Amino acid sequence: MLGLHSYYPNCQLKYSSLGTQPILCGSIPGLVPKQLRFCRNYVEIMPSVAEGVKIGIQECQHQFRGRRWNCTTVNDNLAIFGPVLDKGKIPQSTPTRESAFVHAIASAGVAFAVTRACAEGSATICGCDTRHKGPPGEGWKWGGCSEDVEFGSMVSREFADARENRPDARSAMNRHNNEAGRMSLNDNMFLKCKCHGLSGSCEVKTCWWSQPDFRVIGDYMKDKYDSASEMVVEKHKESRGWVETLRPKYNYFKPPTERDLVYYESSPNFCDPNPETGSFGTRDRICNLTSHGIDGCDLLCCGRGHNTRTEKRKEKCHCIFHWCCYVSCQECVRVYDVHTCK
Repeated sequence: MLGLHSYYPNCQLKYSSLGTQPILCGSIPGLVPKQLRFCRNYVEIMPSVAEGVKIGIQECQHQFRGRRWNCTTVNDNLAIFGPVLDKGKIPQSTPTRESAFVHAIASAGVAFAVTRACAEGSATICGCDTRHKGPPGEGWKWGGCSEDVEFGSMVSREFADARENRPDARSAMNRHNNEAGRMSLNDNMFLKCKCHGLSGSCEVKTCWWSQPDFRVIGDYMKDKYDSASEMVVEKHKESRGWVETLRPKYNYFKPPTERDLVYYESSPNFCDPNPETGSFGTRDRICNLTSHGIDGCDLLCCGRGHNTRTEKRKEKCHCIFHWCCYVSCQECVRVYDVHTCK
């Protein structure tokens, strides 16, 4: 597998001087030595790495906003920075579906942010993808800047997977889910085009490969979460000692592919606070009284019932469009019922 040095042979030489600046990298808690070396050698792309973790966690919180576990115990250090996912710290501490999703979405977020930064010219060690073009289609030609998702994925792989070098089942699970998250970018790349010509006549159309909106990745990985494969741990001896590997628990299900998420412990119910799993419980969570799904008061509140209060909100109303060209609105106060779990 190619590394950054072989991908861009000169990048180490261009930025080796940045390796003498330990303050930024040393301020990030919990980096393992390999991550610290990476950070010091490639300081220029570290803001994109951090941004990628952030958008990954924000997407996690959006996807699980109506679930008992809503990703609120996840911080920006999760899965990639710091000594996270340690046993008994947070819900993802055990090798559950939730842990699988967090690792996948955070790794995808890093690859996404680095790829986008390269295409926008924010980093000088990378740029547009010129390797995967092929012949143009009928009525269009190649142009613009195709996003180099291969480079972004390589950065994510070298940095995120640096923590997962142990010969145990947890590292094997994390490496698999990290890669599944990165592969979701490749699977969702699309051809983006722009028309040129008088009055948008589209006499000439140029196209380039683009990443989708990250919400598309979040929706895609949420489907993978719902269909994640339960595994069992097997131990066997190799020349380096005992090694743990994973195999599907149920032979009558289709085995997981490299694009699927895997886990090997069942999730807690997240109904009550539990310091062992890091669950905050669902007390005081807002629920949907009319929903029969997991965000409904019956399921989200775990049968404990709910409280109702009224809440006044100021909103714009009676808006009028004036020619030309502005909109004027009045301000109205509306009363809403808010339902929270007991």
